[in-house]
Amino acid sequence: MSRFALPNAPRLLIQAELRPIQGTRFQPTGFPDLGAATYRLPSDKDMVLVESAQSMANRMEAVCWDGVAHDLVPALRGLPWVRVQRPDGSHLTSSVEEAHRLNSPYILEAEKSKLLTRLKGELAELDSAAVDQRQVARTVARLDLNSLLHGLFLARKELAGGRVRISRALSSFVEAEDVRVAPSGGVKNDILNAKGAGEMGAEKGYGNVPFHRDEYVAGRIVAYFNLDLTQLGSYGLPAAVTELLFALALYKIQAVLRSGLRFRTACDLDVIDAPTVTRPAGFTLPTLEELESALPGLIAAARATDALGEEPVTVVTFDQGNA
Repeated sequence: MSRFALPNAPRLLIQAELRPIQGTRFQPTGFPDLGAATYRLPSDKDMVLVESAQSMANRMEAVCWDGVAHDLVPALRGLPWVRVQRPDGSHLTSSVEEAHRLNSPYILEAEKSKLLTRLKGELAELDSAAVDQRQVARTVARLDLNSLLHGLFLARKELAGGRVRISRALSSFVEAEDVRVAPSGGVKNDILNAKGAGEMGAEKGYGNVPFHRDEYVAGRIVAYFNLDLTQLGSYGLPAAVTELLFALALYKIQAVLRSGLRFRTACDLDVIDAPTVTRPAGFTLPTLEELESALPGLIAAARATDALGEEPVTVVTFDQGNA
C-alpha cells in the first residue's frame, strides 16, 4: 500500500504544543468590537483563542507560496493554480494568494469573465440539479487543487445559482489555556510638538499619544489540526490525486509548524516538541523533509491521470484600468 493512501479513519487529528519563541508573553488575535476572544471553561480555567480557523487556513496557504518568485514553492510546482497578470504580463495576484481563491473578482472578472464562462460550461448541468460534489471537485482540481483542502464558495448566481461550495477539509486553530492578562503600553512620541494642540492636534497625528495594550501569558499553548479524510475520499478522484491531496495537507501542517508561527510582531511562537497524532492510533506523521522529497513524484503521478488538467498554471489578465 502507498504510504500516502488514506488511513481507514474519518479524521486525522494532530496537535502541537507551542511557546513564545522569546520571553513569556504573546498577543492573541483580536476581533472588531470584541478584542481578544477570551472565555472560561466549566472548570473555571481561563482560555484565549490565539489564532482563528480562518487565519490558520490562510497561513497554511502562505507556506505554499514563494512571494519572490510569484510561484508555488519548489516542492509544489506542478500543482494547478490560477495566475492573474496585468496587461503588461507582470504578476498581479493568484488563486493561492486571494482570500476567496477562485471566487476572487480578479479571477472571475478577468478578460470579460473568461474563466467564469469556462466554469459555467463545465458546471452547466448543475443549474437544474443538486450540486454534485464529485463534479465540482473534478472541475476545481484542474484549476486550483489547494481549494479542495482550503474550501471554496463560488458565490455567483451564474454558477448553479450560487450553490457551488466545498467545505474546508483541512482546518486548524491555536488555543491557550490557564491564561492571565499581561497589561502593558507605550507612547507615540512627537519630538517637535509634545502637546499636539490646535491645528496640530492629536487627531491629525501630532503630539505625544499614549496607548495601552493587553498581552497574555499562558500555562499551555496548543495548535490543533483536523483533516477530514472522509471528505478527501468523497471527491472520487483517481487514487494518485487523492494521495497527492493527503500529502499536500500533511505538508501544509508541517510547513506551518516549521516556519509559519510568527502570527504578529508580539506573537512569535515555536514548537516545543514534535507534533502528536491523536487520531487514528498508529499513524506516523512524515517529516517536512520526507514530504518535500515525496511531493514531486506524487505530483507527476497525479498529472499522469489527466485529472489535473493540461497545464499547471491557468493565466488570466486583469486590467485594473478598465475594472
